[in-house]
Amino acid sequence: MTHTYNITGMTCGSCVAKVKSELFKLGDVSAAEVQLQSSQATISMQKHIPVADLQAAIGKAGNYTISAADGGMYEMAADEKTSWLATYKPILLIAAYITGTSLLVEATMGDFDWERWMQNFMAGFFLVFSFFKLLDLKGFAESYSTYDIIAKRWSGWGYAYAFIELLLGIAYLVRFDPMITSLVTFLVMGVSIIGVLQSVLNKRKIRCACLGAVFNLPMSTITIIEDALMIVMSAVMLLKMI
Repeated sequence: MTHTYNITGMTCGSCVAKVKSELFKLGDVSAAEVQLQSSQATISMQKHIPVADLQAAIGKAGNYTISAADGGMYEMAADEKTSWLATYKPILLIAAYITGTSLLVEATMGDFDWERWMQNFMAGFFLVFSFFKLLDLKGFAESYSTYDIIAKRWSGWGYAYAFIELLLGIAYLVRFDPMITSLVTFLVMGVSIIGVLQSVLNKRKIRCACLGAVFNLPMSTITIIEDALMIVMSAVMLLKMI
């Protein structure tokens, strides 16, 4: 199992080396990647190691503090009392509302147009999802930086991403240049899904930031489907315009 942690107190490469050395002294740690710039550590372990034990270990190296960056996702995943439906209820309800609303809009048009439905669906998707991200923009940016390939290197990308989604939602709603809107969607979501795929395939138990920091959702195939759906829809619209 692999988990991500925040570590405060590191100021140089020597600090990184000390922290990493103490972590490896814990018998169940099989791999540890400690980053000074992001103040984070990605730790692979044979079995779950409580944060208190990790803190005790790195505390021997200096005045360092470690905390879970994944919102305790591994604890939630290990809780057998939490059903799949209960875990993903928020995102399933939101998807149902967006789908239902966009279908009702089409029903009032007299004839069903797939391209128009996709534009309305994507407008609703981006507006709703950006709303939840903007409720706690800092929390979203911090969660997003634990797995997104760009946000890992530039923390500002998480802040910008929420507003990009908002603008895409407005663009689809007002029918702003479909070619540009679909192309931006394809590129942005295409980059976003890379980090999601890496996390799911590596079985990292981390928080999914798709609904910001409001809900404690684990990263899973649901997140892949969500991103892939936007990629496919934008690709279909691009192909129809070429």
